[in-house]
Amino acid sequence: MQRSKIDVWVGLFVMLGAVAILFLALQSANLLSLSFQNTYSVGAKFDNIGGLKPKAAVKSSGVVVGRVENIVFDDKTFRAKVTLALESRYAFPKDSSLKILTSGLLGDQYLGIEAGADDKNLVAGDVISNTQSAVVLENLISQFLYSKAADPATPANNAGSSTKGQ
Repeated sequence: MQRSKIDVWVGLFVMLGAVAILFLALQSANLLSLSFQNTYSVGAKFDNIGGLKPKAAVKSSGVVVGRVENIVFDDKTFRAKVTLALESRYAFPKDSSLKILTSGLLGDQYLGIEAGADDKNLVAGDVISNTQSAVVLENLISQFLYSKAADPATPANNAGSSTKGQ
């Protein structure tokens, strides 16, 4: 009888540990968002979303104010359409802007929202038009290399061209 009680307690402890590990794994992969706040949906269009994924955070001043709900390709404008679910307790002006930012050097991408100065606030169904696409590292490197290739070649010994016989 005593042995069976110990087995039950060990089983419960192992089950609790497994649930905790599953919770941490889902939370760290942004697959689980435990927000019970009411939300409203807002759209935005980007030329390049980089590695932005659904469920990515939407932050303002470092505070999570919503999540990316959906990402689709608009075949009429050839741009990515991103739908955001912003928490209802946060009201942003209609002229707010969105940027795709990166956590650290190689971290996850998220959306940063900067409040504008308009008197009217965003409501469900609005589209934010002032957007800045993701900075793609490969594009930066190729621009740097092409700009260096386009520079005219300078002589290697340009410093020694002083006039003699003064």
